[in-house]
Amino acid sequence: MPRKQTPGKRLATATRWPGGVALTMWRYLWQTVPVHRWDLLGSAEHDRPPPLPDGVSAAEVQTTEDGVGPLLHRLYRTQIRGSLMDSAELMQTLTEDLDRMAPSTFASFQKLVGEPGRLQVGDEYVVRMPGPWDGPVRVVAVTPTAFRLVTLDGHLEAGQIEFRVHPVDNRLEVVIESWARSGSRLSNLLYTHVGISKEVQLLMWTSVLQRITRIAGGRLHGGIVVTTRHVHSPGHQVDGSGPSDERTERRLSGLEQRSVNFDTTVPVEERTPENGWRRDDMRQALPGEAPGPPADGGSWKVARELMSAYQVADPGTVRASYRPNVPLAGRTMLLQIHFLVLRFPVGVRVGDVYDETRTVNGETAYVFGWDYKTLEGHFEQGQMHYEVWKWDRSGAVEFRLHAYSRAARNGPLILRLGFRLIGRRQQLAFYREACRRMRRITESELETERIERRRP
Repeated sequence: MPRKQTPGKRLATATRWPGGVALTMWRYLWQTVPVHRWDLLGSAEHDRPPPLPDGVSAAEVQTTEDGVGPLLHRLYRTQIRGSLMDSAELMQTLTEDLDRMAPSTFASFQKLVGEPGRLQVGDEYVVRMPGPWDGPVRVVAVTPTAFRLVTLDGHLEAGQIEFRVHPVDNRLEVVIESWARSGSRLSNLLYTHVGISKEVQLLMWTSVLQRITRIAGGRLHGGIVVTTRHVHSPGHQVDGSGPSDERTERRLSGLEQRSVNFDTTVPVEERTPENGWRRDDMRQALPGEAPGPPADGGSWKVARELMSAYQVADPGTVRASYRPNVPLAGRTMLLQIHFLVLRFPVGVRVGDVYDETRTVNGETAYVFGWDYKTLEGHFEQGQMHYEVWKWDRSGAVEFRLHAYSRAARNGPLILRLGFRLIGRRQQLAFYREACRRMRRITESELETERIERRRP
C-alpha cells in the first residue's frame, strides 16, 4: 500500500524542519515542566505487548518479534488539572485530527488511508519527522477513551503504541504506552548505543503530552513521568541498560573465581574508625500500606522485587551484570561504576538473603533484605545491606541501607588513591541517590500497576 505524500505536502513539511527542530530543542532545553525518567529491568512475562485484536489486518505489520535488540515497555504519563473536557470529549477531539496533538514545528501526523475527521480500525498514518524518522502505522483498536497503533514495514521501531485518557481524582490522566524493539540493526545502533533516537522519541512524546494539555484547556499537574522497562533475551547477563557483551562475560567468569577481599571473621564491633572502617546507615520512607502483613501488590512487595533485581542503583551511575539463572544468595555481580567519562569494573558477591519477622521494642516488623561483600580487585573493602521494612501496627514501609567500608589495601594503585581523594564524597552521594531512587521507582511501579489495571 503506498505511503507517499504529494510533492507539495512533502516540500511543505520538509521546509519547516530545520527551524522547527531548532525551536523545539530550544524549548525542550529550557522548559519548566519537570520530566521524571526512570529506567528499570522488565520481564517477558509482565512487559509483553497486548495481542493484536481479532480481525485486524496483519499485512506489512512489524511486531516486536520482528524487531532487533531489547524490548522496551515505556509509559509516558501526566495529569491535567482544570480540563474543559471530559475524557471522552478530549479523545474525540484528538482522534478527529491526530496532527492536532503533534508538535507542529517538529512532527506531523498525516493520514494516508481512511476517512478524514474520524479514526477507525484499519486507518493508516505516517508520522513525518526530520531525517530518517518517518513512521508508518496502522490503527488496530479504538474505544471512546483510547486508541492503539501498530508499526508497519519501514518504521524505525517494531511494536505497538497506545494513547489513553481517563479521570483520576477530578483530573484527567493521559497515558502513552508503547511496547517496541528497534526495527533494524541501524535503528538499534541509533537508539541503544548512540542514543539519538532515544532523545528524539522523548522529545516527541513529552511534547505531545504538553500539546494535549493545551487542547484540553487545562494545565499539567505533577510534571511528566517516563518509565522504561528493559526486557532482554533469555540467557544474557542483564542490567538496567542492556545485555552483556563478550568482555562482560569474561569479566563475570573471572570474578566468580575471586574471593572476598577482607576478613569476614572479624567481629562487627572491631570494624571501627581506628581500623579505617566507616559505618553508614540511611533510611527512606516508602509509600505506606494498611496495617498488617505486607499486601500483594503493595509497597513492601514491590520494593522487595526491585531490590532483588538490583534496581537500587541508577544505571547511569552503576550498572550491574549477573547471571539471572543463579539464585540471589551467592550470586556474583559485576558492577561497572561510572565517574565522569571513566568506568571502573569491580566485583561483589551476595551473601545472606533473609525474609523474616522481627520484634523491635514490642512492635512487629516484616523485613526482607540481602547483603553483598566486595571481591579481590575492588578499590573498597566492605559489606552493604539493603532492606525493606514494614511495621505491622502502623503500616509504615521504609527502605534501609547499611554499610561498612574502607579503602582496599591491595588492587590498582590509581583506583585506591582516587578512592581516598574523592571516593567518600561519591560514596555518600550514591547512598543518598539510592534512597531517593527506591522511593521514586517504588511509587512509579505502584502507579504503573494502577494504570495497567485501567487498560481497556
